[in-house]
Amino acid sequence: MLPRVDAPWNDGALNGLQQWAAGNAAVRAMLLTNSRAGAPGGADALSDFDIVLAVRDIHPFFADRAWIGDFGPVLVTYWDPIYTDPATGLEIFGNVVQYENGLRIDFTLWPLEQLRHVAANEQLPPDLDLGYAVLVDKDGLTPGLRAPGRTAFAPQRPDAAEFARFVEEFYSDAPFVAKCLLRAEVLPAKWALDHDMKQVYLRRLLEWQIALRTGWTVQTGSLGKRLKQLMSREQWLKLEAGYAAAGVEDNWRALEATLEFFREVGEDVADGFGYVFPGELHRRVCAFLLRYRREGAAALAEAS
Repeated sequence: MLPRVDAPWNDGALNGLQQWAAGNAAVRAMLLTNSRAGAPGGADALSDFDIVLAVRDIHPFFADRAWIGDFGPVLVTYWDPIYTDPATGLEIFGNVVQYENGLRIDFTLWPLEQLRHVAANEQLPPDLDLGYAVLVDKDGLTPGLRAPGRTAFAPQRPDAAEFARFVEEFYSDAPFVAKCLLRAEVLPAKWALDHDMKQVYLRRLLEWQIALRTGWTVQTGSLGKRLKQLMSREQWLKLEAGYAAAGVEDNWRALEATLEFFREVGEDVADGFGYVFPGELHRRVCAFLLRYRREGAAALAEAS
């Protein structure tokens, strides 16, 4: 019987995981990783349990999936296919399990040889480098693990050519968004505006800005989870202004706000790097969008 596994908001679930691993002969080691293991940003009551299981053979755990029900009624799951780790040539897989009681566990299954390799290596894999805790080790496989450096996902400083290409790629999305909005094609417009322009480019720009301000010692978390904590209220409101509902007119406004905020942050980041932000490119793209919106709408009206 797992103790308090129905209490996902506290460490009772962790106790249940440890007891389960201790009582399962096929599981030889269990590691906790990411935020609940002290990764930057810290955990809260809603944080997942990121668990690495080192087992004798991963295939039975992949083929017979009943074991995930040991932690409570399963609501929904996502399973990776078995894949080969390019560093070791060994097969591993992962899954994410959401339980009906609120517990969410991200499992990664390693063969024992994978853990031996990691323990013998000078450099931790990225997920462990963020932070880890050894919960179970039946065979003494983990004493050689290095301490986490917490640098694996730190933003990397671009050189001048990379920065210039990055900025131009951001602006290259804007005409596509405009075309989609003229056609009232909201799905592709919002994909390019909210995913590509913001998640791929604007988020990275903000990460560079924070890195420059903090001496490259602070991480913002995956998908910018910690950005709000690290930005001023004024900046956060400008970021929010780049989002819109489904209305076409509101998305035109959001596009303009996103372009202007990118320019503002980009000039600051370029100055911090000692580069020049291409202000003329920003001006030309914005002028093009004004003309394209007017002329494109007229061309569509003529053709209808």
